[in-house]
Amino acid sequence: MASVRRWLLAPVLALAVTVTGCSQHAAAPAGSHRRSPTAVASQGPSQGPSRPPSQGPSGAPSRPVTKLLVFVVENHSLAQMRAQMPYTSGLARRFGYADDYVGVGYPSLPNYLAIAGGSTAGVTDDGSPAEHPLSGRSVFGEAIAAGRTAAVYADGMPTSCALDDGGDDYAVKHNPWPYYRSERDLCRAHDVPASRLPEAVARGALPDAGMVVPNMCHDAHDCDLSVADGWIRSRMREILAGPDWRSGHLAVVVTADTDDRNSGNRVLTVVVHPSQHGNVVGRRLDHYSLSRLYSDVLHVPGLGHAASAASMSKAFGLPVG
Repeated sequence: MASVRRWLLAPVLALAVTVTGCSQHAAAPAGSHRRSPTAVASQGPSQGPSRPPSQGPSGAPSRPVTKLLVFVVENHSLAQMRAQMPYTSGLARRFGYADDYVGVGYPSLPNYLAIAGGSTAGVTDDGSPAEHPLSGRSVFGEAIAAGRTAAVYADGMPTSCALDDGGDDYAVKHNPWPYYRSERDLCRAHDVPASRLPEAVARGALPDAGMVVPNMCHDAHDCDLSVADGWIRSRMREILAGPDWRSGHLAVVVTADTDDRNSGNRVLTVVVHPSQHGNVVGRRLDHYSLSRLYSDVLHVPGLGHAASAASMSKAFGLPVG
């Protein structure tokens, strides 16, 4: 009789295992797909005190994003970045990326202003802050006004909030904060040379709203993409070993201002956070979406066009609280 009961129960147990296994798979965010059917992105913090935080590809816990750090490189398309930036492309495959992300125009400066302030402010060239003094608010000023922290780390910049080119291949057109004349005092205090980035990483003191601006070589404007890839790799290895990353609250975005004018302005935009597991987002996103992501992380209204832009946090399923 015991052998008969085991024979009768076997199909029931097999069915239960199958149903349980299927119930573990969550649907991907709208407009995205997963490279592996078993990879599930965390949609928020753990539910209940007895359930530990989910683990990302690096083993960091997936918790709500409270800090956003953005790297911007120059003038290369999605295809070029995929082919010539193996480390950055590896981050894209390991975590997540958008394959239909576009710049908002040409040349460089309007794109940086779109990220920083949700608007190009009518700027159509790469003129200096003296030529384009802006009176509006940036996401960095908005962060500080909300009681949060902000910083821009500009590679090669000779002094804080430098308003002119100089130093070690520093280009002010790639550093948006100095253009916001109404925030000049904040810029002088928090727009600093990138040599101060390692200390902030080591202390777990990365800002809530942060940007890293490589110099004209390290951003691939004047040098090969392989140089930019190596520079980003060095910084990201420090970041991924630092306390902000280990806390699970830091998200890092790597993008480009524009393409080379030959690919519809599509650029590779990588999202690095423990909630991402090979996530490929097909929804059309742009620099206004990135500006909105800053605001989502800060829990403040989006600036300008960012208020109505497609949401990166929703597209990637980022837990922003």
